[in-house]
Amino acid sequence: MSRPMENVVVGPVDLGARVDEALAVQALAFGLGPDEVAIRRQIVLRHLGHPGARALGALTDDGRLVGFVYGMPNDRAHWWSSVVQPYLRREGNDEWLDDAFVITELHVLPDFQGHRIGRRLITDITDTATEPRSILSAIDGDSPARRLYRALGYRDLARPVHFPSAARPYAVMGAPLPLLR
Repeated sequence: MSRPMENVVVGPVDLGARVDEALAVQALAFGLGPDEVAIRRQIVLRHLGHPGARALGALTDDGRLVGFVYGMPNDRAHWWSSVVQPYLRREGNDEWLDDAFVITELHVLPDFQGHRIGRRLITDITDTATEPRSILSAIDGDSPARRLYRALGYRDLARPVHFPSAARPYAVMGAPLPLLR
C-alpha cells in the first residue's frame, strides 16, 4: 500500500549531478543489484553527453528525487538502435528509428507509482521534442508501464526483442507526438 502522496514537482534536473540518486530510484523500481547499477551509471553519464539529451526529475518539497526520465533524439549509430533495428525491420517498422525521440529511461519509486508521476514525466519530456514521434523499449508483458504507454498512444512496433544480457524479452513501442492526453 502506498503512503499518502507528498507534493511532487516535475521539472528539469541535472541528471549528471544526481546520477546516484536516479540510479537508486531505478534500482528500487527495476530491481537492480549493485553491479548492474555501477554499469548503468557509466551508461547514463555517456548518454547525457549526446546532443539533445535531456532529463526531468520528480522532486518532493524537500528535494528528494522520487522519479526521473531522460531521453534524446535517436541516432542509428547508438547501441540501442543497432540492437532493435533488425526486429523493427522484420516487422516493417524500421523507419521509426529516424526522426524519433527515444525515452531512454523512465522510473518512479514504488511508493510513488500510481499517482500519475510517470505520465507527467513522459508527457512533459516528449512535449519538448522537435521530432514527430517517440520510441522506447519496455519489458514485454502486461505491466502498469505498458498500460501507461498504450494509454499515451504508444503501440507495439516489435516484440519480443532480446537485448544481450537481459533475461526477459522487451517490446519496442512507438507513438506519434504529441502524446495522447
